[in-house]
Amino acid sequence: MRYAICFTPSASDPLTLAAANWLGRNVYSGEMVDPPAVRGLGIHEIAFYTAVPRRYGFMGLLKAPFRLADDMSEAGLLRELMRFSGSVAPFEIPRLEVARLGGALGLVPSTPSQQMHFLAASLVQAFDHYRAPLSEAEIERIDPDGLSATQFANLHRWGHPHVMDEFRFQMMLTGTVSPSDMPRIERVLRDFFEPALAAPVPVSNIALMMEDGSGGPFRVHSLHPMGKVSARKIA
Repeated sequence: MRYAICFTPSASDPLTLAAANWLGRNVYSGEMVDPPAVRGLGIHEIAFYTAVPRRYGFMGLLKAPFRLADDMSEAGLLRELMRFSGSVAPFEIPRLEVARLGGALGLVPSTPSQQMHFLAASLVQAFDHYRAPLSEAEIERIDPDGLSATQFANLHRWGHPHVMDEFRFQMMLTGTVSPSDMPRIERVLRDFFEPALAAPVPVSNIALMMEDGSGGPFRVHSLHPMGKVSARKIA
């Protein structure tokens, strides 16, 4: 079983509901959701292209999935994450937009969020002692031969290549899309998510996510409100 530290909007946020509809699974309840009716795109196509992000759920990864170190416990992780969250002020992402991410599609800030970048770097450092070392099999799955020198160093220091200066905040909506289908899927996603992306996205919670068994789907284990209690707003 693995844990991951992420950002995801609140359970009732329109963006959460739209993403659950698109991906076919609610990241909070773990329940499957009927796929949307989209002109020009069949439900089997949607299921195929969303298979990978469906497993991980709708989230922006801040600290990559990790197994607990032998001398660490879930209770300790929860206590420290609660303390950490209380020390970080909430903020907003002014706007998210659909973007091509290599051969896939996802949501990214329309302009880079330095606050999100700092949050991710802080979490990677603060919670590294909870992470068990990567196994040789886990390292091989990341394909270290395809990494830059900086990414390779990150992998061995922090357990993931895309951290610190290599970090880019993204919320995946598809797996790899064939080049011939990319323009069509991109248009569909822009139209489908447009209503949910009209407003700024509040970042007021840090989510601890948990893998269901070994290789199973991830779901939100707990939400940890950011900021001092006296300064928090009810979501």
